[in-house]
Amino acid sequence: MKHALALAVTVACASLYAAPALAQSDIPPAISVTGEASVSVSPDLALLDAGVASDGKTAREASDANNTAMAKVLAALKTAGIEDKDVQTSRLSLQPQYAPNRSGPSAITGYRASNRVTVKLHDVSKVASTIDALVGAGANDIGNVNFTVSKASELLDQARDKAFADARRKAEIYARAAGVTLGTPLSIAEEGAPTPMFRAKMLGAAPMAMAAPTPIAQGEETLSVTVAVSWGIKASQ
Repeated sequence: MKHALALAVTVACASLYAAPALAQSDIPPAISVTGEASVSVSPDLALLDAGVASDGKTAREASDANNTAMAKVLAALKTAGIEDKDVQTSRLSLQPQYAPNRSGPSAITGYRASNRVTVKLHDVSKVASTIDALVGAGANDIGNVNFTVSKASELLDQARDKAFADARRKAEIYARAAGVTLGTPLSIAEEGAPTPMFRAKMLGAAPMAMAAPTPIAQGEETLSVTVAVSWGIKASQ
């Protein structure tokens, strides 16, 4: 019985030592590289946040003043050629205002009403003039301006084609140096999320002066892609 047990342990140990060798021999020879590419384009879409904040002694007074002011802002957007579908309310609030008091509860001194909208501009060259029109109509709460590319997916596809071609170019260099021939791709993986980068570019910039146009930096968006590819290899004929 002791001899049989010793034999079983010996066989099991031999199998453990042999398994990694077999696994390693099953891995096909390959060349693994990464390819990189980027595509740059000027943004063709802008999102602008703007609105009005109004104060009043009562909630009704603040609300009425804000509604009147916001109506002028919306009318200015329509005059500027902005369609209704491109204007969306993003924030509406009515908050009490308190007097500073560190010794006890603060008294309400009035109310503040605010109404903000997000404006979508399909012509980024109109961002500066739209902001000026909003301010001229009474907008006193202007926030973020975001530039983007409406067809980013098409640009990313172009970058992916270039990144794969870059990976193949590198792999062929290694294959020639090693005296082998590239076979078919064994694996293709896009690394991380495509990375947007921006370069500033001023639109309608002017020296700061009374009634001067609003300086706006449109920028340029660059979409970068990195792909990891492994190719099987075979001996050159």
